[in-house]
Amino acid sequence: MTEHRKLKRWVDEMAGMCRPDDIIWVDGSAGQKESLKREAFETGEIIELNQEKLPGCVYHRTALNDVARTENLTFICTKKKIDAGPTNNWMLPKAAYAKAASIFKDSMVGRKMYVIPFSMGPVESPFSKIGVELTDSIYVVLNMSIMVKVGADVLKALGRDGEFTKCLHGQAEREIEKRLILHFPEDNAIWSVGSGYGGNVLLGKKCMGLRIASHIAKEEGWMAEHMLVLGIEKPDGIIDYIAAAFPSACGKTNLAMLVPPKGLETKGYKIWTVGDDIAWMRIDSDGALWAINPETGFFGVTPGTNSKTNPNAVKTIARNTIYTNVLLKPDKTVWWEDGDGDPPLSGIDWKGNAWQPGMRDKEGKIIKGAHPNARFTAPINQCPSISHRVEHHHGVPISAIIFGGRRAHLAPLVYEALNWQHGVYVGASMASERTAAQYGKLGEVRRDPMAMLPFCGYHMGNYFSHWLKMGKRMKKCPRVFHVNWFKQDKKGGFLWPGFGENFRVLEWIIDRCNDKVGAVETPIGYLPRAKDLNMTGLDLPKGALKELLKIDADEWLDDLKDQAEFFKKFGRKLPKELKNEHASLKKRLTKRSKKC
Repeated sequence: MTEHRKLKRWVDEMAGMCRPDDIIWVDGSAGQKESLKREAFETGEIIELNQEKLPGCVYHRTALNDVARTENLTFICTKKKIDAGPTNNWMLPKAAYAKAASIFKDSMVGRKMYVIPFSMGPVESPFSKIGVELTDSIYVVLNMSIMVKVGADVLKALGRDGEFTKCLHGQAEREIEKRLILHFPEDNAIWSVGSGYGGNVLLGKKCMGLRIASHIAKEEGWMAEHMLVLGIEKPDGIIDYIAAAFPSACGKTNLAMLVPPKGLETKGYKIWTVGDDIAWMRIDSDGALWAINPETGFFGVTPGTNSKTNPNAVKTIARNTIYTNVLLKPDKTVWWEDGDGDPPLSGIDWKGNAWQPGMRDKEGKIIKGAHPNARFTAPINQCPSISHRVEHHHGVPISAIIFGGRRAHLAPLVYEALNWQHGVYVGASMASERTAAQYGKLGEVRRDPMAMLPFCGYHMGNYFSHWLKMGKRMKKCPRVFHVNWFKQDKKGGFLWPGFGENFRVLEWIIDRCNDKVGAVETPIGYLPRAKDLNMTGLDLPKGALKELLKIDADEWLDDLKDQAEFFKKFGRKLPKELKNEHASLKKRLTKRSKKC
């Protein structure tokens, strides 16, 4: 399959440790993929779904103790602890390799090892990077074949001596006590053992796509970010592109596939989806920031996905999709909570048990048919709103970067940062409040800088500095904004309808980037005037828009105290520019508060 000596030697070494019965090189062909699916059907690793209603779709269940990313078992392994930073779990590389090797040893006896050459980004693009994942799971092979470019073309691009990220995965016994997700930035390597869940085992995704890539990006002068990328086509046919970062439960995938409201869609506006999760961004020859989506698929959450929240996603996952941990219906189709249609009268739940609506456990809690983190894996080219530039070697030019969070009262619907440095501060201090569905105290503020807290592969103080340096290198920086779709009234109801209506905010953002609309300068940044937001076809309750754009200086001053406590953990590595922005904002808010 390859003349790459370093690659062949590494595969042999890992096989010597894991001792698989056979080694299969994944060539990316349709024939091999179909053969692997048939083999997995026979073993029960995956289940074939109703091919008339869900053509090309399959079903998979993970182990009951293996349903999400295990952040407490995820480590950055560097020679110096400070290089991993205070927001990552750390382990010495020597100790990490030894601990994982004791679990990997003989773990593939009776199994096959699959060698998956893959490219993050278009093959041979200057933006792209190559990895090779070794795994003993056909489920992983099939998912990776959707999520990234795999096979012979990648090996050809790698050549005889090209650099690649060494990714080793083994299911072992899938015991929580023997589970580790290890990242070795200094070795350009990832080891994952004891898990079968996508976020832990699709090593091109968060592991390489963000943790390892963010480290490489800092060294090489680019950015690997947890961001969606979408294009907004205006009635004149010109397309502007934005990148946006949101913590979990803030609608990132929904925004990436947004459908404009009818009141604006009829004017000729369109949304083009470039990606929903990861953006790799470089300063191109024009001095502007350009982005690619290094993935070729979606790995999204099913519960809550329906024809209202995300009609394009519903259409995307109707075929050639891998469903994980959803409810299996008697007719071999699938269902999940808060999806389309009424629940079936019966089915098999995500645990493999017989299920009926209304069933309760011993504690009286409703038994759900699908796990709250149930997933779909679907090809991006099936998305109705897919951008024609999704495979372009240089990606798309970014006009705006948007940060967002779930704040019930503090943050207005939208505001623009004063400049790039202030925008970095906005991203570094971004936060969300816990909902009833999330573990922890209801309403508790969780800081998640740039939505990268679980994914930054090095010290986050240095990460902030890297953002600031990138801004100094650009001839024209993207404008930076913050949005909050979740502001509430005094009764706890949402003031903004969200979903497709969010396009109205995006329209203002793009008009700001093109200097076509004004704004009001406030202590926190530039806010739209009520007349600047296109409300055609939307009838908000009286006073709602005023409340959405309201700033309470005293509430913001209280939030600054929490920000300051959070920033303390970065110590001397917190850039002085962010300290200055914090002090300046406090001064502006104090002045505003005294006026009130």
